[in-house]
Amino acid sequence: MNHPAPIPNDLWAWVLEHLPDARTATDVSWARGDSRVWRIDTTTASAFVKISPSVRDYERETDAYAYAARALAPRQAPRLIAADHHLLALLTTPQPGKIVRGLPLEEKEELRVHEAAGRLLRRWHDHSAPATADDRTAIRDAVTGQADEAAACLQATRHRLTPDEQKLVEEVAHDLPHLADELPLVYRHGDYATRNWLWDRENGLGVIDFAMAAPGIAVEEYVWLHGALWTPRPSLRDAFFTGYGRTLIAAERQALTLLAARLGVSYLHAGLTKKDPVLTERGHLVLHRMTADRN
Repeated sequence: MNHPAPIPNDLWAWVLEHLPDARTATDVSWARGDSRVWRIDTTTASAFVKISPSVRDYERETDAYAYAARALAPRQAPRLIAADHHLLALLTTPQPGKIVRGLPLEEKEELRVHEAAGRLLRRWHDHSAPATADDRTAIRDAVTGQADEAAACLQATRHRLTPDEQKLVEEVAHDLPHLADELPLVYRHGDYATRNWLWDRENGLGVIDFAMAAPGIAVEEYVWLHGALWTPRPSLRDAFFTGYGRTLIAAERQALTLLAARLGVSYLHAGLTKKDPVLTERGHLVLHRMTADRN
């Protein structure tokens, strides 16, 4: 049987070993260079196959699928059917629901989604093993790296920042490393954004894409949500933490603002460097929101 293009021959042969009744493969990759994902349709069901962009990503994601199977209910996350370290391939079950990002939802239902997202993430975090000494060292180094990045971006973008924005990014560079030891550590999902939430009115909320899962600072899970959604709509944040079951401690609140500002100045620097007006505007928006949120 000929393989359906554009899936590679060796990957299609491997899929058939595990799903002999597979009929078609449809490219459903994200619009970025390292995303290689296909939906596999069989005579009775469907599945997804992914090629990880690196050995590190493959190992991290296979570990995370094992973790998800322990931490989450069957309809809260896909399950790993098979994996192959030579192909860097992962074959998984489908996840019910539609991607939340861009999904038209009335406010009441959107609040339900965010509350469910908080509840699911708390369940994920609660299964975390204690951080090792090596984990803590790696996390501290990663936080210091983000502070150093902010300092470098500040030098390149200072002329495009307001005085309040400059002061905020300076705080990122100076204060963020000192907060690292005060922040709760967990096994993070790592990309807990609405593009990876699937909402199904019957089954509730599920989560996908575990390629960034690793030990880290719990508050980093909320950075994109804080910068993109919660600051202009605090009711969504309140619903999320109602589901999560606790509020942020003072050090987490400070770190969340600083981490979001780091993301904003990174967007701005990338946008100016690449002459990309979308990234530039996104950076300005996040920095404006973070400074306004403090005043």
